[in-house]
Amino acid sequence: MRRWYLLLTTLLCAPAAAAQPGPANLAVTVYNDDLALVQDTRQLDLPAGRSRQEFPGVSGRISPETVTLSGVGVGIVEQNFDFDLLSPSKLMEKAVGEDVTLLRTNTATGAETRERAKVLAVNGGVVIQVGERIEVLRDDGLPVRVVFDKVPPNLRARPTLSVTVDSARGGARPVTLSYLTKGMGWKADYVALFDEQAGKLDVQGWVTLTNTTGTTFDNADTVLVAGDLSESNGGYRPSQRGGMTRAGSGGSGRESVGDFYLYPLKERTTIANQQTKQVSFLDVNGATARRAYVYRLGWLQTKDEPESADTVLQFSTARDQGLGDAIPAGTVRVYQKDMRGKAQFVGENQIGHTPMGSEIALTTGQAFDVKVKPTLEKREKEGGTRWRTTMRYELSNARPNAVTVDLVQSGFWGDSRVQDESMKSSRRSADELVWRVPVPANGKAVVTATFDTRY
Repeated sequence: MRRWYLLLTTLLCAPAAAAQPGPANLAVTVYNDDLALVQDTRQLDLPAGRSRQEFPGVSGRISPETVTLSGVGVGIVEQNFDFDLLSPSKLMEKAVGEDVTLLRTNTATGAETRERAKVLAVNGGVVIQVGERIEVLRDDGLPVRVVFDKVPPNLRARPTLSVTVDSARGGARPVTLSYLTKGMGWKADYVALFDEQAGKLDVQGWVTLTNTTGTTFDNADTVLVAGDLSESNGGYRPSQRGGMTRAGSGGSGRESVGDFYLYPLKERTTIANQQTKQVSFLDVNGATARRAYVYRLGWLQTKDEPESADTVLQFSTARDQGLGDAIPAGTVRVYQKDMRGKAQFVGENQIGHTPMGSEIALTTGQAFDVKVKPTLEKREKEGGTRWRTTMRYELSNARPNAVTVDLVQSGFWGDSRVQDESMKSSRRSADELVWRVPVPANGKAVVTATFDTRY
């Protein structure tokens, strides 16, 4: 920033309308999608008839078209949102074509001189006219101050909404200003400590709340809304997240509006501008959980080398022995204690918005010691478009304890059939078969199957 900006002096003029008191009651509802609803209640002393009221401290990213003002006998006639904020650079830009005063100090004598100058341009630097000469204000370390005669009326210290209202009567009353704003959102993060030997899971849920609206919301009654809103700019659809293997159907008892769950913060909080705040909203101890292994093959094919099975953490959001709540979408980070009792990070993944009573299978990484090698042993055409394919799956386990691997074969469509198999499979979905294969400690297991497919 140029040094003469830092030495700026300004003569302020009186505002056109008296600023109204700050919020008597502030409520903020924050959505996942960088959107918030602000309800700002202030006690105003309104004259009868038309008057202009100013609301400083509204969001700098307010959507003016969403503004409503409610109060007994009060209606909006006109509104203006002034978002051009007072700053040295903005003040100089607005002074183009106007006269200012330059104060220069002689570094040797300390003597100060004053000159009137006209600001000609502010384009990568400031060009001024002093008398008959043209000068450029340089950032050369010389002490120069620029004194402005006034603040332009459309520059504000804070984002300000000016509203012309028509009041049926005079007197003090509460008035609520409501609007939507961008620049505020939240996400959920979960810290999970898994005790594999006990089969238990402790989960701490955190809300990470971010404010980039340009405004601080003091002592706000804050509610978080979990769900994906549809907006008129084309509609927002989040990317699909993994984790849920069965959706729950049990009600959580949590407050909801429409199809969205509400997560009110327990206490009023200040949401400062350019701040990220974290608040705890879930604390569960001793939920039932287990480690599982899953290997998925996309089509009937041979892999040149054995591949690792996925390490999966399975648990529930049910009330009985589960997390006991509907869970907002977020990132789950999983820890386990080592032999010295220290918690070590073992992986993370995302979950989507998850109803109460759902089953979750969270992939946290790939197993070091549990491998699967699929081999296509024979493939024969049986006439037309039908094929007969024989597959062999060799599973190995280098762990000192037995494991069970969910061996999933994908890629079935239409009238594909299993003609023969060494152990019974189950149909997981329209295009997936699964075998639950026990593999002994430091041992191996083999599954074979023959398929009749169209391709």
